[in-house]
Formats: sequence, C-alpha cells, structure tokens
Amino acid sequence: MRLSAEELDGFYSSRLGEAAAYLIMKRLGDLWGDCKGLNVLGMGYAHPLLSAYAGTARACIAATPQTSPQAVWSASDRGISTCLAEEDRLPFGDGAFERIVLLHAIEEADSPRAVLREAWRLLAPEGRMLVAAANRTSLWSLFENTPFGHGRPWTRRQLIAYLNDHLFQVTASTTAVHVLPIQMDFLAASAEGWEKVGALLTPGLGGVVMVEATKRLYARPGGGAVAPVTGLAPGRKGVAQLPRKEADVESVRKHRNSRVDRSSGARFD
Repeated sequence: MRLSAEELDGFYSSRLGEAAAYLIMKRLGDLWGDCKGLNVLGMGYAHPLLSAYAGTARACIAATPQTSPQAVWSASDRGISTCLAEEDRLPFGDGAFERIVLLHAIEEADSPRAVLREAWRLLAPEGRMLVAAANRTSLWSLFENTPFGHGRPWTRRQLIAYLNDHLFQVTASTTAVHVLPIQMDFLAASAEGWEKVGALLTPGLGGVVMVEATKRLYARPGGGAVAPVTGLAPGRKGVAQLPRKEADVESVRKHRNSRVDRSSGARFD
C-alpha cells in the first residue's frame, strides 16, 4: 500500500526526515544551483526538496498523485504550488519545465515506465531531470520506519539502465544520506559528519540513489541492429513487379473498392 502524504509529511517533520531532506538538497544544489528563472516541477512527493527553489524559480510546482484530503499538506507553503493529479497524466504542456525532480515517485508507482514517460514529455529539450529513489544496497531500504523502506528499491546500475532504456541520457549519479535510519536526535544532529565519512569510506551505500538525466530526442548512433537479407525477389534489379495474375485489369477492378478503415479517435502512441 502506498504511503499517504500525511505519513510522508510526518517523516519529513521529524529530525531524521529533516536531515535526510537537507542531505539530498545539498547534493541537488551542487548539480543545479538555485534554478533562478527556471520552471521547476516535483513529481511524487518532492515537496521537501522544492523549498530550496521556491524563492528563485520562475514557477515551483509539486505534483502529487494523492487524491485524499491529506494531500493538501504542501499547498500552503509560500512559493510552491500543489497539483493533485494522476502521476502519469499531469495537466501541463509538452516541454514546460527546465528542471524536474522525482522523489518517492517510482518506488511505489503502479507503472514506473508511465511516470518516466510523462516526465520525458514535460521536460524541456535542454532540461535536466533528477530521480531520487531508495537504494537497494543500503540499510534504509530495510527499515520500514522511513519512506525509503517501502516499495521497490533500486541500485544505481538498475536506475541508470532503466533511464537509458526510456529515452533519457544519464549525465551524473551518486548516493546520499549515509546517516543511520534510526530516529535518534544525536544521529540527526551529526548527519553531515556521517555523510562525509560515508562518502569517503562507503560511497555506494547511501540511503538514496540520485541519478541525473537529460531528454534524448534521437536514437543513439549504432544503437539499432541491421536486418539481414533473407532472400532476393525475382525480377529486374530496381524494378518493382507484381505477379502476373495480380496485375491483370480484372484483378484490379475486382479489388478497386478496397480501403483501410480509420477510426476518427484513433492515434498512435
């Protein structure tokens, strides 16, 4: 069962949750700066990270899939607008955002593929997206007292491969949040120290995998396989020929009313 916005809000209001959000925001700040004048979208439950951009971004929107009354928990923060909508059908135009951050968006999603497809649609051609997900190789994925202990965790390699397979070009990756996932004030207070030691000694064991990617508009060179020739059609080279019987006039007249039915509402995805 997916965690509610109320439960997530309770975690990020705790000392441990505040420390985790701070450590993720610090890594995000190293990548993106202050996003001045840019449109920023948070998908999933990215509200704890959006507060860093509320004062400088042109628009800062948190899109959450929750439909219960508890989902309005983020609507009152200054500088951040909240959108309640289906996670794979957001009411924004194509390429509307220069920056998109996904937090708690794919671990418990009904279809991670659909969520990433929607993020691809909304991301501007020169935009950048960051996915933050629970790290499968860390202790955080084993403790259910945090949001990162729910849903499907990812390794860095899995997430990079998944993004590459869904028309994104990965540009950076790291892990964050090396503090122990235990609700103790002294641990939260020393979170920066844990982060420095963890980044030095166990760089791949942070509680959160962070992968940055850009929108790939074209297939990678050499990415497709050449289809082998299985046989040669008879006839002169370079001239398309019909079998003699099918080329008869009577045969053409017989099939002249053939047509392809097209539904007016049909479309190709």
